[in-house]
Parts: sequence; C-alpha cells; structure tokens
Amino acid sequence: VQLQASGGGLVQAGGSLRLSCKVFGMILSEFSGNIMSWYRQAPGKQREMVATVTGSRDTNYADSVKGRFTISRDNGKRTFYLQMNNLEPEDTAAYYCHTIRNMGRNQYDLWGQGTLVTVSS
Repeated sequence: VQLQASGGGLVQAGGSLRLSCKVFGMILSEFSGNIMSWYRQAPGKQREMVATVTGSRDTNYADSVKGRFTISRDNGKRTFYLQMNNLEPEDTAAYYCHTIRNMGRNQYDLWGQGTLVTVSS
C-alpha cells in the first residue's frame, strides 16, 4: 500500500490550496473503514496532526486550522483531501497524509511522501 500526496505549492497569505492523497493498493472495504489524516511539519518543529476523518466521516481538526481547513474523502477514488482556505504564513510546512493499516494484531503507520506548502506574507 502506498500513499501519494499532491497539491502543495506557493501561495500568498489569504489564498487557498487543495491537497490530495491517493491511496494505492488498498481495497474499498479497508479504505472506507480507515481513519485518514493529514499531518504537517514546519522547519525545526515536530510533526503535528492537522485533520482527521473517520470512516463515518467524523472530522477532527487542530485548533490552529479550525474554520479554515476542511478534510474530506472519496472512498470510490481511494482519495482524501485537505481544502485549505485563508492560508497564513504559519501554515508553511511539509504536509503528510497518513493512515493506519490493521493486519491481525499488528498496526502499521502508512505515510505519504509529503507535499510542501509555502505561504508568503
């Protein structure tokens, strides 16, 4: 199973970007039930959770992005998204998509390669 993130770029403060994460090699029933997440890591800082969406489409957001970011999923396309509006320079970071694969009693963290978001002031 592989996760492929895309959609990053350079944008001015107040602008918008939409990140996508395509999951390859996961059947629909597994994808549909998994929690999908976006994390980010700014230079010199620890990786932090940005947003999660469950299989039942319940969402959770970091306080810093509430009201500006929206996470969503399209199970049929094995893809989930992060719509980022009203971007701020503090949102500059590498963004990583993530899910957990359950195999028997073991769990495996799966990460995308990261996509860079740069917000200029």
